[in-house]
Amino acid sequence: MRTTAERLLVLLLRMVGGMECLAIFPALMPRTWMALVHEHIGLGPFPEGPVVEYLARSLSALYAVNGGLMLVVSTDVRRYAALVTFSAAAAVAAGLLVLVTDLSVGMPWWWTAGEGPFLMAFGVVLLTLQARAGRASGGPSAPSC
Repeated sequence: MRTTAERLLVLLLRMVGGMECLAIFPALMPRTWMALVHEHIGLGPFPEGPVVEYLARSLSALYAVNGGLMLVVSTDVRRYAALVTFSAAAAVAAGLLVLVTDLSVGMPWWWTAGEGPFLMAFGVVLLTLQARAGRASGGPSAPSC
């Protein structure tokens, strides 16, 4: 039987995983749409050059793949406890890196406030829920590798 913490962990993984899966659309959208979105959100003209489009599409695809992985992990958080721990720790580390990057490149305040801090908070909440679920079930929160 699942504990409340375990149910919340599953729900969080599914919500964030589902949202990340939506990143498949920007990975596949026409370049003209990318440019329109870029300008619409106040980032100015979309830069020219193959590396810009490559990075935009690759990052979107990576988010979608990560979202799919979260959905798979959510099907059995006890079995995949090590992946939950890794994903949570990686989210905290990536969130810090993204925050520093956003600040150093001059991203808009709303972008900076919503991206890195969200990733860090997501990772901390995952770790907290996993620890509570592990304590409640009487087992370790993550098996050692």
